[in-house]
Amino acid sequence: MSTAKPEPIQLFNTLTRSVEPFVPKMPGTVGLYSCGPTVYSYAHIGNMRSYIFADVLRRTLEFFGYKVNHVMNITDVGHLTDDADAGEDKLELGSKREGIDAWAVARKYTDAFFAHAALLGIKLPTVVCKATDYIPEQIAMVKALEDKGFTYLTEDGVYFDTSKFPTYADLGRLDIEGLQSGHRVDTRHKKNKTDFALWKFSKPEEHRCMEWDSPWGRGFPGWHIECSAMSMKFLGEQFDIHTGGVDHIPIHHSNEIAQSEAATGKSPFVRWWMHGEFLVIDDSSKMSKSSGHVLTAQALADAGYYPLAFRLLALQCHYRKQLKFSYESLAGAQRGYERLSHLTQRAVSEAGGMGHRATVLGAAAQGHLRAFHAALAQDLGTPQAVAELYSLLEDPAVTPAERISLVDTMDQVLGLDLFTPIPVPEVNAIPAELTTLLAERNKARAEKDWARADQLRREIDERGFEICDSPQGTTLKKRL
Repeated sequence: MSTAKPEPIQLFNTLTRSVEPFVPKMPGTVGLYSCGPTVYSYAHIGNMRSYIFADVLRRTLEFFGYKVNHVMNITDVGHLTDDADAGEDKLELGSKREGIDAWAVARKYTDAFFAHAALLGIKLPTVVCKATDYIPEQIAMVKALEDKGFTYLTEDGVYFDTSKFPTYADLGRLDIEGLQSGHRVDTRHKKNKTDFALWKFSKPEEHRCMEWDSPWGRGFPGWHIECSAMSMKFLGEQFDIHTGGVDHIPIHHSNEIAQSEAATGKSPFVRWWMHGEFLVIDDSSKMSKSSGHVLTAQALADAGYYPLAFRLLALQCHYRKQLKFSYESLAGAQRGYERLSHLTQRAVSEAGGMGHRATVLGAAAQGHLRAFHAALAQDLGTPQAVAELYSLLEDPAVTPAERISLVDTMDQVLGLDLFTPIPVPEVNAIPAELTTLLAERNKARAEKDWARADQLRREIDERGFEICDSPQGTTLKKRL
């Protein structure tokens, strides 16, 4: 960790829509919560961009000398297919899709998420908490809201009455009157369009894998309550920073603020709200499972790309700007990553090994380090920080020993693992795991289990391969 004391770090706060000097609640310590994955399917690279952003934020804070308690949840229950409390629980849907129970679905995709995060250089959070492990805390919070008069019952659950929380619209700059106009309120369900479920009742015909007893009846928690209950358990009733994607602003995070501040009577629940923008494949379409635009970190690796080249691509775009993904841009990032690796290895060779680092930096090296600090201090300016890394590696005024020291310092934030020589990608290799999946798919087809066969085809597709059926047999071909 750097001992340098740069200008105070500036961070954009979605709540105020401005870049502000960051001052934590407790000097020298930061409580950071990140909305984690819903583990019903593989996280695609659009999802992973949000976790790269949170990782860089955490690394930057640590680089500037803060002790960071980074908490991330795993949503393994309660997230419906419509974020506004409609549709089916995504984990239960995954159970039906794959023919295994929801607990097994959650384990499978939780393991996959962390495997993909490791490929992308994302550090493990300080605390990882699963929603299903903290059901009592969520029930207790719903009960506190009920006792304070913020809830009402419907035939399908316990709901939060947003009309009783006057600042509900603040984070998302929502036009509540406009949202309500023309909306016929169904008195059997929501009183207001923005109201949201705190606890959902199980339907007898559902045969859910995940359900619990509660004071209101057997059921399961709403998606939003888990983040409030678990973040407060590990970070307290008020903490410093909460991260997520921009799609969380109008519903999920607005709901978190409302239920948290209503339950505790304390404001603000979170001092800085920070949101990462979408990864898009053109000017209008974000990468999402529902759109069919799905690509995983493992699929990139299987297709011969370095996953850390995708991390570099993400770093070269500011987290508050949309990242336009194409295979051309990824190939460019791959070449850039190879160049950074080559220049780093050359510096190590010219210095006589990793042990020969500069203990004192000359004027040119100090200039690069100051510029790197300044870039990060201005709302995580990673594009400028990456540019500074290139610049120092190509600056003849910086000695090889100084380059080693500076790369080591900068890579604490960038997370590109530049001192590890990059392997030659096996572009034409078919991973053994996919061969196994193909065999399982062929077996399912032979048994006329079409649902299982289709699900396995989707898994193979998400890994960047396509199935080619012919009279001669079935083969796999890279889609990228």
